[in-house]
Amino acid sequence: QVQLVESGGGLVQAGGSLRLSCAASGSISSINYMGWYRQAPGTQRESVARIFSGGNTDYADSVKGRFTASRDNAENTVYLQMNGLKTEDTAVYYCRAIINSASYWGQGTQVTVSS
Repeated sequence: QVQLVESGGGLVQAGGSLRLSCAASGSISSINYMGWYRQAPGTQRESVARIFSGGNTDYADSVKGRFTASRDNAENTVYLQMNGLKTEDTAVYYCRAIINSASYWGQGTQVTVSS
């Protein structure tokens, strides 16, 4: 059984930084994709940053230049470094991964940015 466990959320003032982590564990043969999504109250879940197996990454326009996703293949972990946080970044952040050709989601971690 595969699990994704996220950590690193919290409360931060606008302009501050946070680093999210998502570790995959269990019976893992291959990880094709790991990414971060977020969902604010009353909105749909949206993609924030994605890292593909070849190392390519893409970002939502709203976070380009402020957020950086990275991956530690040895630890099956993906990170999201968030700098220059804005109040509109407030949301529950979810990790998603395609592992052994199946899609998995983490439990979510709250990020709150105060003005």
